[in-house]
Amino acid sequence: MAFRVVHYINQFFANVGGEEMAHIAPELREGKVGPGMAFETAWKGEAVIVNTIVCGDSYFAEHEKDAKEQVVAWVKEINPDMFIAGPAFNAGRYGYACANIALEVKTQLGIPVLTGMYEENPGADLKDKILITPTANSAAGMRKAAPTMAKLALKLMKGEVLGASCEEGYMPNGIRVNFFEKERGAKRAVKMLINKINGKAFTTEFPMPNFDRVEPGKAIPDMSKVVLGLATSGGIVSKGNPDHIEASSASHYGEYDIEGWDALTAEGWETAHGGYDPVYANENPNRVMPIDVLRQMEKEGKIGKLHRYFYSTVGNGTAVASSRKFAEEYAQKMLKAGVQACIMTST
Repeated sequence: MAFRVVHYINQFFANVGGEEMAHIAPELREGKVGPGMAFETAWKGEAVIVNTIVCGDSYFAEHEKDAKEQVVAWVKEINPDMFIAGPAFNAGRYGYACANIALEVKTQLGIPVLTGMYEENPGADLKDKILITPTANSAAGMRKAAPTMAKLALKLMKGEVLGASCEEGYMPNGIRVNFFEKERGAKRAVKMLINKINGKAFTTEFPMPNFDRVEPGKAIPDMSKVVLGLATSGGIVSKGNPDHIEASSASHYGEYDIEGWDALTAEGWETAHGGYDPVYANENPNRVMPIDVLRQMEKEGKIGKLHRYFYSTVGNGTAVASSRKFAEEYAQKMLKAGVQACIMTST
């Protein structure tokens, strides 16, 4: 008899809609939906998705307690062998929902749970509490993610002992297990060193954390004499998005001239961001890029001068390395223009 699985997905993967439908409350469906088909294909009849739970990302974020109670109640009634959420890739709210609802099901009901997401997804912070499979940063990685998750899920349902994270394909969770290597440590270390010296591939046995530390700048005693720059990851762009900044995983940023603008208007500006409801930002772009308030402060002498240009990209799903590259480039532009301080707004 096949194992029975309940699958949790968001409104996008359920084909309900995008951000405009992120408010929908949890709903229970029969059978597989969306990515569930890929899981069942990989299981080859050993497991089936008996029910799919669909919940909007915004609904979960705004009604987390209610969403958890409803989902857990359904899962308890169905009594499956496994609960799977996602994969969420690099969608932040979706990843947060997948990880937290999986943890709630595990805690309340004690059944195996599994989710998957990009390593920089905020939901991945729970990797020490639940099993999380690392994925690509977009749904384009579904073809690889689904079989990996399906294989791991099947081992969990069968009650098999899991191997190391590098063998089974889950994120390292801090649990160490003793085992015997074929070669002693000194020999393995010398091999790694030789490979590194010769530019060959090697895998460290003890990866060190990479902390990105930024020293804070000195305090500015008098803002009334400062040229102030502006930047944002909130995606505010000229109407029509002429720079074609992507709604997610941005590959570049835009530079926008605000000379003569006392405030941003809905007629001239909009957001290109795909990770939050754009209605309020499009209605009044100053909510993300506060030109109106800063112009008033400029007139009142509270700041010296607002820099002629602001710099904008989309933070939704954008890699840290890309974000650093953007900032390094436009920071040099601001320095050359005499900018002494910069405000970075988000969403």
